[in-house]
Amino acid sequence: MDMDNQDMTLTNRQGHPISDNQNIRTVGNRGPSTLENYHYIEKISHFDRERIPERVVHARGAGAHGYFEAYGKVGNEPIATYTRAKLFQEAGKQTPVFVRFSTVVHGGHSPETLRDPRGFATKFYTEDGNWDLVGNNLKIFFIRDPLKFPDMVHAFKPDPVTNLSNPERMFDFVSNSPEATHMITFLFSPWGIPANYRQMQGSGVNTYKWVNQAGKAVLVKYHWQPLKQGMKNLTQQEAEHIQAKNTSHATQDLYEAIERGNYPEWELCVQILSDDEHPELDFDPLDPTKLWDHEQFPFLPVGKMVLNRNPENYFAEVEQAAFGTGVLVDGLDFSDDKLLQGRTFSYSDTQRHRVGTNYLQLPINAPKTRVATNQRDGQMAFVVDRASGQNPHVNYEPSSLGGLVESAPSGKEHEPAYQAKLVREKLSRTNDFGQAGDTYRSFEEWEREDLILNLAEALKVCKPHIQEKMIAHFTNADQDYGKRVSDALSRAKAEAAHLGSSSAKEGAELVEHSGQRTDGY
Repeated sequence: MDMDNQDMTLTNRQGHPISDNQNIRTVGNRGPSTLENYHYIEKISHFDRERIPERVVHARGAGAHGYFEAYGKVGNEPIATYTRAKLFQEAGKQTPVFVRFSTVVHGGHSPETLRDPRGFATKFYTEDGNWDLVGNNLKIFFIRDPLKFPDMVHAFKPDPVTNLSNPERMFDFVSNSPEATHMITFLFSPWGIPANYRQMQGSGVNTYKWVNQAGKAVLVKYHWQPLKQGMKNLTQQEAEHIQAKNTSHATQDLYEAIERGNYPEWELCVQILSDDEHPELDFDPLDPTKLWDHEQFPFLPVGKMVLNRNPENYFAEVEQAAFGTGVLVDGLDFSDDKLLQGRTFSYSDTQRHRVGTNYLQLPINAPKTRVATNQRDGQMAFVVDRASGQNPHVNYEPSSLGGLVESAPSGKEHEPAYQAKLVREKLSRTNDFGQAGDTYRSFEEWEREDLILNLAEALKVCKPHIQEKMIAHFTNADQDYGKRVSDALSRAKAEAAHLGSSSAKEGAELVEHSGQRTDGY
């Protein structure tokens, strides 16, 4: 058998050489064709199935390969004090990574300049298997309970009747979800449009735990801080100018920077709290709509990440990359953050739907360490996860016939204790507006001006009762914040009434007065 990899001869998926890839077989050169056109049928039927279901959220994305280099410490302390995760322990130790950046709400071919949170998902291929750190560019989220997530996404997506985006739907939802006020404040400021993926911060958003050798846990939050490239955001006007020229500017920027050797770098920092309820705080540290004050709980560096290689095939690596918040290695654990626990089921369930039950056998998702399971079969299974010495007849455990065995414990198990009723209740310390006001006051004046302008522009198409609720939320956060939104909204509505149109209709109305008529051909 000739296995020469330098042979450039075209074949089909069966390995058959193809001598004519231009013409199907027909009765005479004008047809008709016959059903036994095997090469054509295989080629076109694969083409018909080239696309997998688009992600419901985070559909538009770009990615790159690189490595994570550990510092061996957390701040100035030995990291083993807090976690036994192997990838962090040794200074200079490098772990391969793949990162996928994305926008959240909009579809796979949407402009990368749209106002939207950005996804920042990192897959660490560690010696103990994969760890996925799945987060966003913003450090908080809209909601704190996963039961609200489908409704939130539905409200942010296009209208199911018209298929048009409508900010009234989003503000209808958030006006009835006061915990979203903080995230809305960030989203409608310049932080809602990062300049590109390289100059963007990242965050795990949710609260996790670290566990040390003794089984003791601490609460942690993860943050990616851009190193040499810095951070940059866009105003709405700047984003619209870029969008008129390029709808894929962030993907292009990332790819070309890596191609010319300008490798982006981020430092991974953590915030650490003791694993308890922290009654001294005016919020619950498990609440993903809240920031942990970085002055009170400083960012402690644990390593840096460098992205230095572009994908060879976008579909195989970026589109089929599959992440999950439940993908943790020994020494990392879940907190009781309700949103995190809801995401942990949803993310992996989505991958099984999109890519298939054996999505973890794809090279981009497969760990770079050994895999031995008793899971078998399913669509597109192309390898058996079997140990080299395993009895192939035994795909269960326990067994005394040469099957797989459990590993020895790597440290004492973390065993949180609970004594409470099973209830349906929100967190007791909601404080929905306090940090939104803090964030507003921390903005520079140009950021506040852009925030007010963007909110007024979006709110002017909403019904009055929705406008009133949102202004009340902003006023609860900060009196000046609410007043400025109210004043700007009044001006925007007066201007819209004078012009007889709103920004949501401008594009469609411009067509009425644009273009040249034609008689066809």
